[in-house]
Formats: sequence, C-alpha cells, structure tokens
Amino acid sequence: MAAPVGCDHYVRNCLLKAPCCGKAYICRLCHDAEEDHEMDRFLVTEVQCSVCNTVQQAQQTCEVCKVTFGEYYCDICHLFDKDKKQYHCQPCGICRIGPIEKYFHCEKCNLCLAGDLRGKHKCVENVSRQNCPVCMEDIHTSRIRAHVLPCGHLLHKTCFDSMVQTGAYRCPLCMHSAWDMENYWEEMDKEVAQSPMPTEYQDATVKIICNDCQNHCTVPFHVLGMKCSGCGSYNTAQDGGLIKQTPQPEQPPVPEP
Repeated sequence: MAAPVGCDHYVRNCLLKAPCCGKAYICRLCHDAEEDHEMDRFLVTEVQCSVCNTVQQAQQTCEVCKVTFGEYYCDICHLFDKDKKQYHCQPCGICRIGPIEKYFHCEKCNLCLAGDLRGKHKCVENVSRQNCPVCMEDIHTSRIRAHVLPCGHLLHKTCFDSMVQTGAYRCPLCMHSAWDMENYWEEMDKEVAQSPMPTEYQDATVKIICNDCQNHCTVPFHVLGMKCSGCGSYNTAQDGGLIKQTPQPEQPPVPEP
C-alpha cells in the first residue's frame, strides 16, 4: 500500500472532484483557499486516485489499484483521513474526532461535548452556530475542538489558550469570568488591603455591576479594583462616578450645667 500523502489538513490518497467547478483538490479547505467560492463537500460524488489517477465514484478503496484512500471514510461528509477515532454525528450533521464513547450530543447547544460536561455545563441554544468570538471563524464545522466557557459560550480551544496566555480572563461575548478565579480574587484582596487609598478617597464609594453574578451594589472605591459584595468577584464594571461622603459639621460642645 502506498504511503498516504494528503495535505496540511488531512492524510489521504485521493483528490476530491469539486462539484462546483470540476477541479480536483485534496480537500475542501485547499479548494476554498484557492478559489473565489466554497466547495460543498456533501455534494462530492467523484474522487481521483493519487496513485493511479483514476477518476471514480467516491468510495474508500480505489477500484483499479486497490489503494485505500483513507483509514477513515464517511460517505456522508466524503471525509477521508487517517484513523483518529472519528464518528459521524447525525444531529451535528458532520464528523467529529472521537472516540464516540467519550462524547455526547447536547440537543439544546446542538453540539457534541466531552462526556464529563454532561449535566455540568450551562446550555446556550444553538451556541455552536455562532462564530468563534476570538478569530470569528466557524465553530460548528471547524476541525479545531471547541472549548466551553462557564457562561456556556464557545470558542476554539486554540483561541482560548491564546487568550489565557495574553492575560485575558473574561468571555469576549458576555464578560463572565472564563474559569474559576477564586484564588486570584483572594490575591486581589491582599493587594487591596496593602494599598490604602489617599485620605481624600478613603470614604469614597462607587456603584458597580458584577459581570459574574449581575449584582448591582455600592462598594468602596479602589484603583486596583472594586469587589462585588454579592459573589466576591473583582470582575466588575463601574456604573457612574465617585460618591463622596459629605463631612458632617462639628457639633459645638454642650456646656456643663
């Protein structure tokens, strides 16, 4: 058997004949990068063998030289690739990297999620049909695995990793904290306690909105951050200007009888 060649996206021994323009490309992504239109992989009916160049009906094995086009083959998505424990998810309508027993399809999110998230994630209806809020690329059909934030929104796992490396800790869509920040808030408590405000600001307060629990409250003003009195988060936004306490006039001493 000849060694699979493929491209940067897939390992396979055939080219897809694009139903839109009739040209042969190793995959739809290579096609879309070269042409001014996109290939519908579901409409592919013919492939060309990379070994003997025979054009034939889409199938897993060449009808002439018998080379295997791909260890994995889906006759719905016309996906040829090396074996990555892929499976075709009928509700998603596309192939996912498995193994299937480690994933489940959430009907409300309309997406396959890791099994350990069953009953432990916040559902957002059809969340996978939105683009990644970081790179603005499609999430549902992407080959990059999606990462589920505590707020229920999705972004590519690679985009999430890049976001963490830059120090960003909030969901780009709703500003909710992207992971458990309790330890960080405790460090913030220490920094605030060790950094007293100047005298003229020590009694100043400010109204805030918490991005984590949506609580509205009035708290002491501090340049390092304002702590939510509801959940203890520093992921807050100032709502209005400073509220300074009006000093009470001194009362004259009461004369002794």
